[in-house]
Amino acid sequence: MTAAADSELELLAAELPIAGLTFRRLHLPDDAGRLAELYNAAAIADNSGESGNAADWEHWLAHPSGMDPMTDALVVELAGEIVAYAQARVDRDNDGGRNYLTGGEVAVEHRGHGIGRALLHHNERHLRVLAATHPAGLEKRLESWSYDSQVRCNRLLESEGYETVRYFFEMLRETLDEIPDLPLPSGLEIRPLRPDQYRQVFDADVEAFRDHWGGMDETDDAFNRHFSGPNFRAELVRVAWDGDEVAGVVNNQVMTGYNEKTGARRAILNGVSVRRPWRRRGLARALVADSLRGLRDAGFTSAALGVDADNPTGALGVYEATGFVVERSGRTYRKPL
Repeated sequence: MTAAADSELELLAAELPIAGLTFRRLHLPDDAGRLAELYNAAAIADNSGESGNAADWEHWLAHPSGMDPMTDALVVELAGEIVAYAQARVDRDNDGGRNYLTGGEVAVEHRGHGIGRALLHHNERHLRVLAATHPAGLEKRLESWSYDSQVRCNRLLESEGYETVRYFFEMLRETLDEIPDLPLPSGLEIRPLRPDQYRQVFDADVEAFRDHWGGMDETDDAFNRHFSGPNFRAELVRVAWDGDEVAGVVNNQVMTGYNEKTGARRAILNGVSVRRPWRRRGLARALVADSLRGLRDAGFTSAALGVDADNPTGALGVYEATGFVVERSGRTYRKPL
């Protein structure tokens, strides 16, 4: 651990003089399962629906977006038990700016003692140090994300000057019955995905999402995270081809942690993208419908996805037309750095 990291933890300890509370950096892979337990318990209390397992956390921390797990995250313990976690990340925004993301969780039984606020202050200090190393001309803003049901978190962020700038929906198709028959546009076809095509498909997905609000991680870590790990199954991914060109992609993945926790057989349409030349032709609907049939045939019984409530390409209507309904909503908060 660097001297700077030591001083960060000393500042945090001074802000949280709670007897027995200790602060440290991550110990991997040992912390992965304990972090999954922390977040799963919080999800039940907050009705956020999230569930992960140790493998999910190990995969994320092996291929993180915009952070170094050894310096940009920390663990809070009490009597050897993890009672809170914080992480700070940096995203490049599609508008050319930088988003400095603060996130974390506090165990339900340890809320109300100022831990969450102190971790937010820590993350902000840490992110300002990182921001000072980036070009001065960039627009820089602090950012966080939460579900509407996370009332305490929302109240904390708003009391610290964060404002809602965007809303998002999580949508659910409770069954995979009565899937609409929506053919692909003329000239396009869906083919099985081969490993030698992973990078081309990833690059096409990145290109399509550059038109969307926010940022899209284009790093090798993002590539490796999307095309490997416990939730990735190549046969579930749907890619529409126009000759040798990728026209659209749906990166369907297994919700392994959620399924283990609940006994469900659910998958997630983890990103639906269509490149500009092939938009407004019904390709997204056809890809979603074919994805649902593929998931049903693979033994899944329900499907989920997330969508920007103000998506400029009409994604919400596409998902409603293919049988999805809004299950819960969340929001992005920002404030000037």
